[in-house]
Amino acid sequence: MLTVSKPRDLQKLRRLALHGQGLTPASAFGHGRTAALRAIEHLGYVQLDSISVIERAHNHTWFSRVPNFNPSLSNDMLEQGEIYEYWAHAAAYMPMRDFRFSLIDKARVRAGEHRSKLPKDTKLMNKVMQRIRSDGPMSTRDLETPGTKRSGWWDWKPAKKAAERLYLQGDLMICSRVGFQKTYDLTERVLPGSTSTTVPSLSEWAKHLIDEQLNCHSLVTLPGITYSRRHAGLNRAVKAEVLNRVAMAELQQVQLPDNQVYYSRPGLLDQPLPRVSSQLQILSPFDNLVIQRARLQSLFNFDYQIECYVPAAKRRYGYFALPLLYRDELVGRIDCKAHRAQRRLALQSVHLQCKDSDIDSVCRALAAALPGFAKFQDCDSVSCEQVSPQSATRVLQRALAQHF
Repeated sequence: MLTVSKPRDLQKLRRLALHGQGLTPASAFGHGRTAALRAIEHLGYVQLDSISVIERAHNHTWFSRVPNFNPSLSNDMLEQGEIYEYWAHAAAYMPMRDFRFSLIDKARVRAGEHRSKLPKDTKLMNKVMQRIRSDGPMSTRDLETPGTKRSGWWDWKPAKKAAERLYLQGDLMICSRVGFQKTYDLTERVLPGSTSTTVPSLSEWAKHLIDEQLNCHSLVTLPGITYSRRHAGLNRAVKAEVLNRVAMAELQQVQLPDNQVYYSRPGLLDQPLPRVSSQLQILSPFDNLVIQRARLQSLFNFDYQIECYVPAAKRRYGYFALPLLYRDELVGRIDCKAHRAQRRLALQSVHLQCKDSDIDSVCRALAAALPGFAKFQDCDSVSCEQVSPQSATRVLQRALAQHF
C-alpha cells in the first residue's frame, strides 16, 4: 500500500484529481458542441437538478469545463440522440454510447425489484403508451393539463406517474427537456439505430464503472465507484474486480493522511505534477468533483453541504452556496441568486476559507471570473451583499469595481 504523508504528494493527488475532471486547464475538452460531448463521455454523467436560482446544475457543470458553453447545447444533444437521460446516482444526462448500462436497472424496475414504491397502474400505463404511439411525444405539461383531445381518464397526477414508471422501466425515453419540462416518446423512436442494446453482465458493468471512475477521478474509493447506486450485486461485483486488479498489480492502494484508502493505477505519484489554472472556477453544488462529500473532505479538506434543504435559521453559508476552486484548493463558497428581470447576479454572501496571505489573490481571481459567470446567468451586473471574513470586503469590492 502506498501511504501518502507529504503535503507535496497530497497536492499532487489533488491536481491529478482535478486534471481527471477536466478542470485544469478549463479548456481541457476544447470548445463548443464537440467539447461538450467529449466532456460527458469522459465524466460518465452530468447530474440534473430542479433548482433554478442560477442556471441549471447540468449546464453549470458543462460551463465549468467548456468555455462559453451555451445552455441550449444540452437539450440539443438530447434531441439529437448524443446523450440520454436516466438515473446514475441521481437523475442525470449520460452519453448515448453507454446506453446499454442502463438496461439492468430498467429490468429491475420492470420486475419490481427497484423503485418498488412507484405506483404500477398497468391499465393507465397502456393508455399512456397508446396515446404517445398514436399522437406523438407528450410533455409533462401535456400530462398536467387536460385538453380538448384528451379523455376524462387523463388525470395528471396518475398519468405523470404512469409515464415516469414507463420511462424508468425503459418503454419511454425523454426526447427533449426545456427547463424542467420533460417530453416523453417511445424508446424505439428515440434510440439511435446504431445504439447497442445488449444487456451487460454485472461483471461488465462493474468493469465499465471502475474504468470510468479511474479516468475521471484518478483515484477512487470502493463506495465512490458505485456512489449511491442501490444494487448490492453491483457493489459485490465492483469489490471483486477491484481486489482482483490489486492482486494482479493492475491497481494499487493509496492511503491518505486521514487513513482513507483509495485505489489508483500504479505509478500515480510518479506522474509529473499537473499544472493548474490561475482562473478561479465557480462550481455547481452538483458538480462531479464535489458531489461525493466524504471524498471532498478527505482529498481537499473541504467540508461541504448544500443547504437548500436545511431550515433557513440553521444555514451557515446560504441557500445555494457554490464552491470556489482556485488553483488546486477549494477556497470558499458564494451564495448566488440570478435576478433575471433586473439582469443582476446577487452575491448574497461570500465566504472565503483561505489563508490571510491569499485573500488578495483569491478576491482578484473571483472578481475576474464573475463577468463570464454573470453572462452565463443572463446577467450584466453583480451586487455583493456580505463578505466573510469582513476584512476581505474592501478587497473584493475594489476588485469587482475593475470588472463592473
